[in-house]
Amino acid sequence: MTELFHILNTPEFQSKDSLKHQLSQLGITAGDALIVHSSLKAMGWIAGGSQAVVEALLETVTPEGTIVMPSQSADNSDPRYWMEPPIPENWHQPLRDTLPAYDPYLTGLRGMGKIAECFHRHPLTIRSAHPSHSFMAWGKKANEWMSEHPLEDSFGKKSPLGKMINDNVKIMLIGVGFDSCTALHLAEFMQEHQTTSPQGAAILVDGERAWQTYDCVDTDSDRFPELVKDFTGPILTGKLGQADVKITAMQPLVQFGAAWLKHHPAST
Repeated sequence: MTELFHILNTPEFQSKDSLKHQLSQLGITAGDALIVHSSLKAMGWIAGGSQAVVEALLETVTPEGTIVMPSQSADNSDPRYWMEPPIPENWHQPLRDTLPAYDPYLTGLRGMGKIAECFHRHPLTIRSAHPSHSFMAWGKKANEWMSEHPLEDSFGKKSPLGKMINDNVKIMLIGVGFDSCTALHLAEFMQEHQTTSPQGAAILVDGERAWQTYDCVDTDSDRFPELVKDFTGPILTGKLGQADVKITAMQPLVQFGAAWLKHHPAST
C-alpha cells in the first residue's frame, strides 16, 4: 500500500494528541501496565507514524506505569525450522558457525512491526536476554520484569511473562488478533504435559560467541482465537487511530487459557 493510498483511506487527520485522547477513552491512564501488540498499518496515516504512537503510549502511561512489547528475533534460531523463507540446507551449519551473538541493542526484531521497532530504539527501553523470544519494557517495572530470561524458559515462570502475571497487567491488541497474544504462551508453559523440540541460538558465553543448543517447549498460537472465543471475562473494544483495539486483563485470560488447554489438548 502506497503512502498516498494510506492517506486517502484515513478520513480524519491523526496525531499524537488524537491518539492520547483515544487512549484516555479506552481507559488507559497513568500508572497502567500494558503489554502491547500492534499493527501501524491498521491505524491509518498518523503524523509522525510509529514515533507518534510510542510517544502517545509513554505520555499516557507515564514512568509510573510500564509498557511491554514482545521483541522476538526468530532468525536467531536453528535454520532447520525456517520456512518463511527457508535457506539452503548446505547453509545451515555455516549459519550456526557464524551468526552474530544476540545483543539486546543491536539484534533486530523480526515480524514485530514498526511500532515495536521504534520502541526498541528508545534509550530507556530495557530488553530481556533471550536470543529468540525476548521482551522489552519501559517504565517502573521494566528492570524487574526484564532482569532474567532463561534460555529454556521462553514464556514460562522465570520469563518476563512469569513475572508480569503477578501484577495487574492489561493486554492491548492494536489492529491484530489474539493469535498475536504472546501472553497466552504462558498458559502453554503452565501445562503439566509438554512437548519440546531441539533448538539453538547464537549467544555470548563468558564473553565469547557460541552456538548454544537447548530444548524449546512447542507452542501453537493458531489455537488462541479458538481459546478466546470461550473466554467469558471482559474484553474492552474500541479504536486507536483507525485500528480495532481489544483490551483485557492478563491474569484472568492466562489462567483461563491454562485450564482451557488442559481440557482441550492439541491433537497429535
